[in-house]
Amino acid sequence: MSDISPFHCGERAVQRSAGEAAIADRNIAVLSDAVIAGARPFIAKQSMVALASVDAAGDLWASVLFGKPGFVTTPDGRSIVLDVPASTRDPDDPLWTNIAAGADLGMLFIELSSRRRYRVNGSVSQIDGRAAEVAIREAYPNCPKYIQRRQLRHVGEPRLPAQAAYGAVLRGTVEQIVRAADTVFVASRHPAAGADASHRGGTPGFVQVVDATTLRIPDYAGNSLFNTLGNFSVDPRAGLCIPDFANGQLLQLTGSATVQWDQEDPGNETGGTRRYWEFRVDKWILRDTLQALEWEYLDASPFNPPVRAA
Repeated sequence: MSDISPFHCGERAVQRSAGEAAIADRNIAVLSDAVIAGARPFIAKQSMVALASVDAAGDLWASVLFGKPGFVTTPDGRSIVLDVPASTRDPDDPLWTNIAAGADLGMLFIELSSRRRYRVNGSVSQIDGRAAEVAIREAYPNCPKYIQRRQLRHVGEPRLPAQAAYGAVLRGTVEQIVRAADTVFVASRHPAAGADASHRGGTPGFVQVVDATTLRIPDYAGNSLFNTLGNFSVDPRAGLCIPDFANGQLLQLTGSATVQWDQEDPGNETGGTRRYWEFRVDKWILRDTLQALEWEYLDASPFNPPVRAA
């Protein structure tokens, strides 16, 4: 981050390429170095949080944690406490290897039922057998577009061990989960600004399977800040986490992303932006969620653009 602009060079370059730098300058007014007072109760009542972390090799991983309301808190707005005891941490989730003290961590607090979300980026200040504490660097709300509404009716007690599978190509069950996805969490990172967790949503089929190691995702119009695409322009490594709500699984993929500009889009599947990004899969993990979760699907976002016919 520079002293002149709150945006790093990658974000600014993408904003200019999209012709939205002036909009970004207006929208960045919501950025803070602490969670505002009105958002603290919202975070404390959440049962899920999406996270972005970096492993020892520099690969990005997106994760989703679940717990009873109150398992995440921000007592003073300057730090986030993840109350997840070591005995309930899934050893197959790269998150728990990645978040040593000093590590970058991106967090997205998202309430699917109300389409509210709040983004927090920071670094791990302390982690022990009881909890992890994250010092906040940036905090700001996001718009509600493209979120499919679901009500989380019940979160069961953690059960270990959970089943996990590993691979590097998109076949069978893994490919089916990708093709059916309407909700995706994305991990990206800038070497100075840190890790960031974001959300992408759309009608099932919006995540396109190009081949056994390549995905293509339309980039819809958003808040014009371009945090994710800006990070990709500096460091193309990326992570995805795709929830399989029906079967209680999480698909985590790590790889690299490339932004594609001014693409042909006769079906308007980008919603008019003509932007896509391509994700090259290096490896994936398919895990059962530690808790039994009961979801009720409510409705799709009215903002979702159409998808290409299969």
